[in-house]
Amino acid sequence: MATEAARPTDAPLRGILMMCFAVLCFATMNTFTKELRGELPVTSIVWGRYFFHFALILVMFPRRIPTLLQSDAKLLQIARSVLVLLATAMMFIALGFMPLADAISITFAGPLLIVALSAILLGETVGPRRWIAVIVGFIGVLVIIRPGAGTFQVAALLPVAVAIFYAIYQIITRHLSHRSDPLNMLFYTAIVGAVTMTIIVPFDWQTPTIEQWLMLVAIGFLGGLGHYAIIKAYERSETSLVAPFAYTEIIWAAALGFFVFGDFPDSFTFIGTAIIVASGVYVLHREKIARN
Repeated sequence: MATEAARPTDAPLRGILMMCFAVLCFATMNTFTKELRGELPVTSIVWGRYFFHFALILVMFPRRIPTLLQSDAKLLQIARSVLVLLATAMMFIALGFMPLADAISITFAGPLLIVALSAILLGETVGPRRWIAVIVGFIGVLVIIRPGAGTFQVAALLPVAVAIFYAIYQIITRHLSHRSDPLNMLFYTAIVGAVTMTIIVPFDWQTPTIEQWLMLVAIGFLGGLGHYAIIKAYERSETSLVAPFAYTEIIWAAALGFFVFGDFPDSFTFIGTAIIVASGVYVLHREKIARN
């Protein structure tokens, strides 16, 4: 990884562009997933997500293959990989019932959950301003899912589970980041998901058509490329600068949801998303101040 001094002068811009590219990959992956949800079992789609992600790493980094499983914290690597697998499964199930933008907006609560769980599980000090931001952000989630309203769906709780799994995954990743190569962590995510789903998928297998195979390959490649782009984004610039641009995923999700499925977010989704994003950006700002 390049040091701060060794980074090119346009590194921050490159980091931002890599993050924007990453979330475009994820939004497109979720679009393909939603398209396939009415055609294939969700187990097949999750299998494709990880099997072809695994294949992509083998193609991109053939010389690194002998070292990709090296780690002094294999159990933690497996645990974080299982968590992201569960998050993926929950998200893919949710996409069968919810508009793309709605599901993704709710998962934006993940960074807020990281703050709360870091205080509860790790005993980290969280000031009152960040706690207020977390509470306000969860109010934004409630605005989107509207419990008690006639439009409420139980499926709206699935992205909440995604955010929880993702938050714990990120906490473990933060713990491992100083002792593990990012590519090794990416490989563990791929191989754990691929092996687990290869065991499960035969019980619910439906042979895809050629078009469906192509979409499964695209889902796996886009997922892998997205995660790799995030790694490169954080190598290029500071977290506090790059992380807020992850929220641009809602732009792609709203556009793709409208043009592909005819879904357009309602006013509650826009308001709730704005509250969550504002809370998340404020939390990042306070964390930067706390570090300095």
